[in-house]
Amino acid sequence: METQITDLKALDIWRRALVSSVRLEAPDLSARQMALLLSVYLTLPPHTVRGLAQSLKVSKPAITRAVNRLSELGLVRRKTDETDRRSVLIQRTVKGSVFLREFGELIVSAANAGDADNTGDASGLPPRF
Repeated sequence: METQITDLKALDIWRRALVSSVRLEAPDLSARQMALLLSVYLTLPPHTVRGLAQSLKVSKPAITRAVNRLSELGLVRRKTDETDRRSVLIQRTVKGSVFLREFGELIVSAANAGDADNTGDASGLPPRF
């Protein structure tokens, strides 16, 4: 049986995960950077700036800036496409994989903590709301 959650409960899970991430001093990624990182890791390669810009519906310069930051952090890497030297592939790294796995664990923990805090209120929010 699949569990249904409300929009507010989903936001609270996301909030809890982000707070945990901040406390662990994980890299502070923007929503665009996180969307790009998740796209690279959760969708089939190859990934190019052009392809990521199209799929995320943002400009190529915005993707380039996000890739620059993620590259600085070691979460992705650039590699020249051997079949088209004008194209640059955006690839996964071990560090990026570990980061996302740990972030996924934060989300699961946040969801489980929310379940433990929930008193059955119809809003799906913890009691302090």
